[in-house]
Amino acid sequence: MDSREPSVLPTPHHADDAPVAGLSRRSVVAGLAGSVAVVAAGQPAWAADARRPGSARAASLRPADRKVVGGIRPAQALRHLRGLSEDIGPRIGGTGSEYAAAQYIAGELDRHRLAVRLEPFPVADKFLAQVDDPAGQLADDICWQAGASPDAGLDVRVSGPAVDVGSAAAPVWPAAGVTGAVVLADDAQNATDPVARVNQRAAFVADAQGRGAVAVVLLPADQAFPRRAQAASLRLVPTTGTTPPPPTPVATVPVIGVAQVQKRLLREELAVRALPLQVSTTAHRNLTSHNVIAERPSGRRGLSPLVYIGAHYDSVIGAPGANDDGSGTALTLELARVFKSLGSTTAGVRFALWGSEEQGLIGSRYHVAQLPQVERDRIRGAFNNDMVGTSWAPATRYWLLSFDGQANATTQTVAAAATRLGYAPQTSPVTERGASDHQSFQEVGIASANFSWRGEASPALLEPPYHSPEDTIAKNISIDRLTVSMELIGCAAYDLASRR
Repeated sequence: MDSREPSVLPTPHHADDAPVAGLSRRSVVAGLAGSVAVVAAGQPAWAADARRPGSARAASLRPADRKVVGGIRPAQALRHLRGLSEDIGPRIGGTGSEYAAAQYIAGELDRHRLAVRLEPFPVADKFLAQVDDPAGQLADDICWQAGASPDAGLDVRVSGPAVDVGSAAAPVWPAAGVTGAVVLADDAQNATDPVARVNQRAAFVADAQGRGAVAVVLLPADQAFPRRAQAASLRLVPTTGTTPPPPTPVATVPVIGVAQVQKRLLREELAVRALPLQVSTTAHRNLTSHNVIAERPSGRRGLSPLVYIGAHYDSVIGAPGANDDGSGTALTLELARVFKSLGSTTAGVRFALWGSEEQGLIGSRYHVAQLPQVERDRIRGAFNNDMVGTSWAPATRYWLLSFDGQANATTQTVAAAATRLGYAPQTSPVTERGASDHQSFQEVGIASANFSWRGEASPALLEPPYHSPEDTIAKNISIDRLTVSMELIGCAAYDLASRR
């Protein structure tokens, strides 16, 4: 999901471990364990007319629905999730990690004998960092990628003991000094004046470097639950969209911005024992990102309508992106496999995996901009799937999110599929919201919507691992919810593609 989601959230109406409608924390965990056992057998998750987890009633499927749900194999989706979020990890737009994911996706689609192409487009430079723990003291079940400041030391690797000096606004320097140390400090927090905040940050970095620090780790302010601050490439000079970067760096030592969970773990460890750290930074320049497009032709001759099933496959800095949006990517890849064995349809089906969504929907907007009007007019609807598998207990509502807030062919067919699967009470009304790739289609008048599991009170109520190093399979994926998402989108898209 685009990282420019609003930061103001309603107060959650469920406690972190309280029972919620349909699924409690305990049942989510139990359901996940049960699903893993099922997927290991390589069988459909449930019988065609069984009651799905958290649903209001048993399913009542059409013959076409039965073909779709009978072909879905959760084990295949789980395999894709592992390949993306564990084997590759964070997939930062335009970097080698995103390209590795594009190659993985293209290879999987090619296995299904689809016509696959990569659609390249330019994106901005990226500045990444890695925190390593030579002594093996830090938790190894989260990602330790962070953001590197473009205005500081890049393409360097340094080591030293961690020293916490408190706030960058009023640091407490130890009597022993910080020569040779990796300095930790709370980032400048002047929220009312961004220029003052950046200048204060730069002054602190200059002070730390002058005192002999070999690196500076800036720690974010904690966000209000359930949000957690993400890693960031922090600036040391005030900039605008038209201001070029300075010709020389402000600092020569690396300066990195970590995520909230990384901050907590660093300070917890440092509170009880010495902590040696290694910090490395890398500049990625002159970048190209890619969309991956594959097409299943219709059963008609000549120009036929089109239905899109898609998701973005990139993630933000420091996030393995299991739910955001490995889950949507896995859904798209599994439905590409399922549709291979289904009967012909009146519309062709395009399976589209978007690059660089997290930088502002760049990939999907590029794709739509390249389509001539005659191609746009062919599209019956675009089903976008962003964050469709979280295990967070309060995320019990399946949201139908339209950029203009109006129903269209995609929301109507998903709502109808939800009724047949017994999920109508868990499905939201059509709700106005952008911030994902459906917006790129709706901006030019193409029927589209985003589909996602989120908290009941608002589509802004996202799980704590959102954009976090904790967005992993173990910490943030329910195979049950992902399977239900695959069934809902599979049934709806097949329905829309089959209409005459």
